[in-house]
Formats: sequence, structure tokens, C-alpha cells
Amino acid sequence: MTRYLELVCPAGTPAALRVAVDAGADSVYCGFQDCTNARNYPGLNFDRDELRAGVAYAHARGCRVFVAVNTFPRAGDLGPWQRAIDDAAGAGADAVILADLGMLDYAARHHPRLRRHLSVQAAAASPFAIRFYVETFGVSRVVLPRVLAVAEVAALIGETGVEAEVFAFGSLGTMVEGRCYLSSYMTGRSPSCDGVCAPAEHVSYREEGDQLASYLGSVLMNRVDAGEGAAYPTPCKGRFLVRGEPRYLFEEPTALNVMPLLAELKAAGVTALKIEGRQRSRAYVGAVVAAFRRSLDALAAGAALPAEAAALREIAEGGRETFGAYQKGWR
Repeated sequence: MTRYLELVCPAGTPAALRVAVDAGADSVYCGFQDCTNARNYPGLNFDRDELRAGVAYAHARGCRVFVAVNTFPRAGDLGPWQRAIDDAAGAGADAVILADLGMLDYAARHHPRLRRHLSVQAAAASPFAIRFYVETFGVSRVVLPRVLAVAEVAALIGETGVEAEVFAFGSLGTMVEGRCYLSSYMTGRSPSCDGVCAPAEHVSYREEGDQLASYLGSVLMNRVDAGEGAAYPTPCKGRFLVRGEPRYLFEEPTALNVMPLLAELKAAGVTALKIEGRQRSRAYVGAVVAAFRRSLDALAAGAALPAEAAALREIAEGGRETFGAYQKGWR
């Protein structure tokens, strides 16, 4: 069957990779167990042997593997990032997802046959930026930031002709990708260089009276009543006192879900849909990938979109969904 849109799915662990592949992923993305990828959390990611085995498993089932090397190296310490690119190529990965200019140059010169995808961490959201990456480093695909309306996505694709990958489901943040320093300010570790926002060793929970309080370092992020759901205490999803009332100052916990917009994204020229969730469980990966697979296959066959959205709402962050910036209601 002709693919309607490429489905790019999260593989936070080898087990999650197998689940995603078996559930119908066209491609999976993963990273190594270090600071070179933007999900550098304990218990996640791949060692070198696991990546080779994962690539073999995926390729045997017609699925591609993209390796995220999408954080920014520190001055004088390029080795981990260069080795990650070398080892991704050696394992047979189909592409590396990069954000740093130097690493894009390194990959283009040392592994010219390895596809280079521009990470959302690069925040390329103009035709000038996209052309620069394509013409200078031979970038094959751009993962677009989550700040664009569907019409803006279509305009970028029309002006550049680039393969565009857009986010379709999962957690949202309020900061421009690759530019957030809140976690670094609070904990000394950032998603941009260390690959981790709100690192687990800085998170704590305390019972305070009848409520459960969550802290990031010494900063109180939220306080919830018994039975009330609460998001992981990332800085942009903290609930703070504003004029004496507790409010989510930046963003309430909610999940992106573009299922009803698939036809619009296809018409806009989008190549691939990206599901967020390398920190989520195998059950989450299996459920979301399978739901999108069924929907994309139905659209490819000319059938109506199946009723998948309600089931996804149950596993969405905060139990709520949004179209994000794709439909900018504030304009």
C-alpha cells in the first residue's frame, strides 16, 4: 500500500524500538546513552551493540532508523558527538538527526552517503535558514519547529522544496527548541548541551499537609491535592502563585494531536509525521503508533479517517489535546 505520510516513531529503548516497528512505524528515531542526544535520561537510549541489533531488527521489517545526535557540543569537547556520528554510520543507521553546525559539517565530510536530517533543535523556521542548511551541508530533511501554522508549513515547503517532518503527537513545550535555559538555570544541566531537561536527580516529591509538592532542585514547581494529576515537573509546566492564585504560568499539561489535520498536512506537502515520546512506556508507543498507522492506511486507501482520537486522549499528557500552533486561534 502506498504510504500516505511517513510515520516516524520514538524508540527510547531497544524494547520500544521493537514495539514501534511491530506496530507499523515507517521509521524510528533513537539516541545513544550520553549527552549527544536530547533525551539523556537514566534507563533510556542505546549502547552501540543495541543500536546495531535495533537497526538489523528494523531493516529486516522494512523500517528505517534515524539516530539523534542533536545537542550542542561544548567548546573543546567534540569527541562524543563525532564518535556518535561515526558509530551511527557504522551501525547502518539510515540518517543522523543533527542541530550543530560543526557536527553537520563533520557528517557531510566524513560520511557523505549518510542522510543528514536537521533537528528541531536548530529551530529553522524561515526559507533562508532552511536553504542555508540544505545548500551548505546537504541536509535532506528538516524537522520543523512547533511554532508554525499549517499555511506557514506549506509556504516553507513551497519555497524550499525540502522534505519536511512535523510533530504529530506528544508533549509540547513553550520555548523555542534549542533556546531554552530554564532547566540549566535551576539545575545546572540543560537540554541543549546535556540533553536533559529537569534531570531526575534534581526532582523530588514531598508530602506537605494534604498535598503532594513537586520540586526541581530547590524550586517548588507544583502542589496538588490527593487524586489530582500532575505533570513531570519541567520548568515550563510548573504551577505558580500569580496574584495569590495557583496558575500554570507558561503552559498547562496538554498533548499535541494532529489526527484530524492529517489531510491538511498532506496537502501542505509534509513528508513525515513525528510522534514524540522517547521517555514514554512501550504501551504508549504501541498504542499511539498503531492508531496513527490505522489512520494513515485508511487515508491512503481513500477511506474515511477511523475514530482513533478518543482512545489517544486517554494517554495524552494531562488528558487534554491541542492542535498547538497548527491552527493559531489567537491570530
